[in-house]
Amino acid sequence: MKKILFFLLTGFAATAQILSPIQKSHPQMDDKRLAYIDTVMEEYVQKNWMVGSTTLVIKDNSVVYFKSNGYADLANKKPMTNEAIYRIMSQTKAITSVAIMQLIEQGKLRLDQPVGDFIPEFATQTVVKEFNPADSSYTTEPAQRKITIRDLLSHRSGIDYASIGSAKMQAIYAKAGIPSGLGNFNAVLLDKMKSLGRLPLAHQPGEKFTYGLNTDLLGCLVEVISGKTLEDYFKANIFEPLGMKDSYFTVPLEKSSRMPKVYTENADKQIIPWDPTFRNLDPNYPLYPHTYFSGGAGLSMSTFDYATFLQMLLNGGVYNGKQILGRRMIELMTSPQINRGNDDFGLGFNITSKKSAQLNVVSEGTFAWGGYYGTNYFVDPKEKLVVLIMTQHTPNSHADYGNKIENIIYGSLKK
Repeated sequence: MKKILFFLLTGFAATAQILSPIQKSHPQMDDKRLAYIDTVMEEYVQKNWMVGSTTLVIKDNSVVYFKSNGYADLANKKPMTNEAIYRIMSQTKAITSVAIMQLIEQGKLRLDQPVGDFIPEFATQTVVKEFNPADSSYTTEPAQRKITIRDLLSHRSGIDYASIGSAKMQAIYAKAGIPSGLGNFNAVLLDKMKSLGRLPLAHQPGEKFTYGLNTDLLGCLVEVISGKTLEDYFKANIFEPLGMKDSYFTVPLEKSSRMPKVYTENADKQIIPWDPTFRNLDPNYPLYPHTYFSGGAGLSMSTFDYATFLQMLLNGGVYNGKQILGRRMIELMTSPQINRGNDDFGLGFNITSKKSAQLNVVSEGTFAWGGYYGTNYFVDPKEKLVVLIMTQHTPNSHADYGNKIENIIYGSLKK
């Protein structure tokens, strides 16, 4: 009898960790106040400030709000649905960061180990000293130390971004054919990262935070160390164990209709479709078979799938009875490593600091990030909240809806 009771209790505990996409009331949340989210998002659609969105709020492992507003395709008046598969761009970074921490946990590398131990092109690096914008020529000086895995996770290696980084590094990377990772590339990831290793850094390692191709390099390290493509590694070690069935580098043709259109704004701030030639970024890239798997920006997935991943992090690395990553590893990832003004940055996440929590409703220790096309998330360990606000619209001159939704959610909390 004791064995049966133990099985029932442990079985219930494991089952209780499984999220259901069905919205339910929560004793500590005010449903009427949460409904203000719908009012705000519908207002933005009606005022032509937004085409479509999906918002998901989880409290204590239970979905308390899950609704889509507006359109997935404005021209055809196709409604946005909760099953939409979004291009999550830089939200890919959290997945890649977890993957590298899994390998650290397995003893296959160390957090402060030099990247050059695995990719020799990073063994001896230089830093830009003087740059000539007329011809993109530059002089260099030696790097004072080698860049490490920790540097990459906290974006303080000195590696910048192609296409969206500083002007000088964009020019240097363009001349060397370094891709941004945004969109579709049929190059070999390792080849491009080796080329990146031969180029100078924007500044000395550890000197400051510079958002760059650090996570693409981390993805390459996952491939080198595991012997698998990033696509295969994610599938075997993260997606399948978590039951994430709508997460892809290449979205299957049979699911392509679930992808919303991408929008931007013209000079008058009116919403227009994203042209495939705009910024050399074709939004159909998730549908093209490719071999370059960007750990910094390559994934597409449903809102619920990403919520499942975030819930695993909030659970201390456990979901549905499966240990994806150790509790202490997640604590380390969500601990401040470097200051970024009002906020801090951990190992893959922005972290709400004490100072920032005193200025806004989000709790100290909340970790968050977003994606280039307008997807955003945050996880509040104190309140046991997971929140995702997903759109496909950038730039957006009316992106203040995010702060409004935060205020609504925290205003909905009961004692």
